Amino acid sequence: MEGEKKRVLLRVAYDGTAYHGWQRQPNGVTIQETLEEALTGLLREKITVTGASRTDAGVHALCNIAVFDTCARIPAQKICYALNQRLPEDIRITESREAALDFDLKKCRTQKTYEYKIINAAFPDPTKRLYSHFTYFPCNVERMNMAAGCLVGEHDFKSFCTVGAQVETTIRRVTDIRVTREGKEITIAVSGNGFLYNMVRIIAGTLLEVGYGRMEPERVRQILESRDRRNAGPTAPARGLCLTRLEVDGLE
Repeated sequence: MEGEKKRVLLRVAYDGTAYHGWQRQPNGVTIQETLEEALTGLLREKITVTGASRTDAGVHALCNIAVFDTCARIPAQKICYALNQRLPEDIRITESREAALDFDLKKCRTQKTYEYKIINAAFPDPTKRLYSHFTYFPCNVERMNMAAGCLVGEHDFKSFCTVGAQVETTIRRVTDIRVTREGKEITIAVSGNGFLYNMVRIIAGTLLEVGYGRMEPERVRQILESRDRRNAGPTAPARGLCLTRLEVDGLE
């Protein structure tokens, strides 16, 4: 017997290696599709989920958020346990709970942090090959941080967006970019209220060019002002990118 309609919030972690991104599409398996099929089987009703961040193909996440409506009687906080039994090992629900019926994820303001991992050494680390980009060229983190400072604030990031992306505006606000190094591992952490298609990966690829000494740090400001993708660096590989923090207004 069905219960009353409720809205359920999920926190989702996943290894994006085998998936064509978050959003359901006809040409490959996605995180959204896999979640919907598992939920539909578990709850015995057609389920559609809405995600807070539509990560690209091959990108990972520790903390994405999804919501869906259901009339199933299973308590919301128990869904994560049952759902994880039906999901592949590279997707896990770390929390499930009931949200207000009028909670609209699409209308909430969000703050996201992505981290891009780079292994900078003479040889790759095979244990990190799926979660980092390898480069043997020496990288100067101080130069990378100087360049990163040019990108903080509200700007038109058209130069850092894949050509042809369907968006209403290419203006975004980046609240912080930090480049740190610990041993052989470099981390580029980028925080903001939203990102364009491949934006963080293009930022990473451009900062690497600065780190290699192929581009002066001041050049990044000129690239930003040019609003021309051809002037920025290459798009860094997806495997190095992970959504590590996601804050949503109205949620703890």
